[in-house]
Amino acid sequence: MDLPRVFTIRESSHRIHNPFTDDQLAALGRALRLPQGARLLDLASGSGELLCTWARDHGVTGTGVDISTVFVEGARARAVELGVADRVDFVHGDAAGHVSAEPVDVAACLGATWIGGGLTGTVELLRRSLRPGGLLLVGEPYWRLKPRDQATVEACYATNESDFLPLPGLVERFGELGYDVVEMVLANQDGWDRYRAAQWLNIRRWLDAHPDDELAPQMREELTTAPARYARYERDHLGWGVFALMAR
Repeated sequence: MDLPRVFTIRESSHRIHNPFTDDQLAALGRALRLPQGARLLDLASGSGELLCTWARDHGVTGTGVDISTVFVEGARARAVELGVADRVDFVHGDAAGHVSAEPVDVAACLGATWIGGGLTGTVELLRRSLRPGGLLLVGEPYWRLKPRDQATVEACYATNESDFLPLPGLVERFGELGYDVVEMVLANQDGWDRYRAAQWLNIRRWLDAHPDDELAPQMREELTTAPARYARYERDHLGWGVFALMAR
């Protein structure tokens, strides 16, 4: 059980596997005003930057679960680097269906709502690990602009326009699920550029080092087409944010 190699090649230099900058992740941590020792569960935790930096800056503790052996290894190394390995731990496993053995103060999934079969299922999955009165953190895309055609939809990694909602509709959807939106931090253009453009450099350097790898033709095709596709479609149309929710 592991994440396909294309993902770890594409995001090999990333500490944050979504369009947040370091400053935005830090801003979210400050905005939540978590008490010292708050317990977090981060599903699809990637390279562990949320847990590691918040443990350092806010004294939280917690567990991250991710299917990628490469990212889990990186998360453990990051915890050691920041001196928080005694406060956070990272588990290699499938986050889909993972429920904490003990209720947590914050349950998070930042940008991987496929683990619950979509937004609704992921909110329910997170709720199962949360103590009464705790916080859910959900990272989710939304339409900044209505897609003009099906080519735009597919270039934004959706199958149908209905796969994502516009921002007001997304906020309303959380309400329909029985939650108050109590905070949000939205990715900005710089965050998107850094997230996507860093992937292209990762791919190019990997191609230069592994010209004969079986994945080389696929990664070459991606590098050839991804920058223009991003500039033409995704950069203007797709937004992303993290939403803090509390049950009503």
